[in-house]
Amino acid sequence: MTINVGVIGLGMGRHHAKQYEASPLANLVALCDTDERRLEEYRALYPRAKTYSSCEDMFAAGGLDAVSIALPNYLHDTVTIAALGAGLHVLCEKPMALNAPRAEAMLEAARAAGKQLMIHFNYRYQPASQWLKRYVDEGHLGSVYYARTRWLRASGVPKPGGWFGVKEFSGGGPVIDLGVHRLDLALWLMGYPRAVTVSASTYDLVGRRFAAGLGVRYDVEDLASALIRLDNGATLSMEASWVGGTDRREDMLTEIYGVEGAAIHRNVNEGYEFEALALQDCAGALTQVSPRRYPAACPSAVEDFVRC
Repeated sequence: MTINVGVIGLGMGRHHAKQYEASPLANLVALCDTDERRLEEYRALYPRAKTYSSCEDMFAAGGLDAVSIALPNYLHDTVTIAALGAGLHVLCEKPMALNAPRAEAMLEAARAAGKQLMIHFNYRYQPASQWLKRYVDEGHLGSVYYARTRWLRASGVPKPGGWFGVKEFSGGGPVIDLGVHRLDLALWLMGYPRAVTVSASTYDLVGRRFAAGLGVRYDVEDLASALIRLDNGATLSMEASWVGGTDRREDMLTEIYGVEGAAIHRNVNEGYEFEALALQDCAGALTQVSPRRYPAACPSAVEDFVRC
């Protein structure tokens, strides 16, 4: 069985298109973007796919089972709800929406349509993450009581002057851009307990000064920290920044602590490769456990969506 899929938004969506094309379970049949030059480029790359400059025309043409939505944040909810209303399953880029009420509306639309709605939290779909999930689920940590997670950048405001720095279009700064990935990873490893209370602080001092120097609009945070109390009694600390808090280009770390040990996920050499390790008490000695091999079969988020 295969499904017919389309991609809306060919910026970040270019990664979705590539993975759909490689999947034996998917037929990439439609591409949509408002940029005609970009569409022309993708016509050459995927000649079997029809191209559209509006998602409404794409939905009306029919022939689709599912779509990926990879648009600016402020469009996630409206286009997702329209796609669900057209009878399509949806894989939407993170963040889910600008705020919680708009995200709830997406969820209700998926339930009403009886369709799958998945958010593209792709940091679960890596060998290091998959190994740690299995390790934690097998009970090696014992009762989990604390976790901390972060994604910090020494300096890295994305596309200054674009929609990322404008709250009405982005919904926020590094928390909604980077922090959601590490927050999802930490909660997923912990079995996704629900948050009971959140105490947080956000700062825009460096980002605002940076934007003023360039003469561009900027009204989101550049750094945030939060302490989250969970319904199982555990506590989670989170940090996210575009500017500051680290001397590394990219500083990603998630640590889960239990009464029997700890599980650690972190990036290597300031880049986008990751490693997993665990700490365990063995006869009174703290021992580091490193995987000899990671899971051989690790689907991408796109491939898992297709399977769902």
